[in-house]
Amino acid sequence: QPQLVQSGGGFVQPGGSLRLSCAASGFSLDIYGIGWFRQAPGKERQGVSFISHSDGSTVNVQSVKGRFTISRDNAKNTVYLQMNNLRPEDTGVYYCAAGVPHITWFSVDEYDYWSQGTQVTVST
Repeated sequence: QPQLVQSGGGFVQPGGSLRLSCAASGFSLDIYGIGWFRQAPGKERQGVSFISHSDGSTVNVQSVKGRFTISRDNAKNTVYLQMNNLRPEDTGVYYCAAGVPHITWFSVDEYDYWSQGTQVTVST
């Protein structure tokens, strides 16, 4: 059964770093674009970062530019999200998703597979 298995996350103080991993099983990630999303309490799930399957180009939303880096290792069938200089507003449940967006990577409707999600809490 195709699935995305996510690891990483946890509790960190402001200014700290975390790395999230997203590994695919049952299918190959290299034909999919990968998005990372987060969902804060009481809010909708929102896109954070995206990496293309075609040329490896990346996109980050303004609030994480310069702090978050998305990357992929097709040999390991895994995508990563390195998060540095974390802020309390980065708190939420983070998800990775695989799909081939046709309109916008930012829409949750563009993705075929989702991970189980993991909590990231940034607090003193």
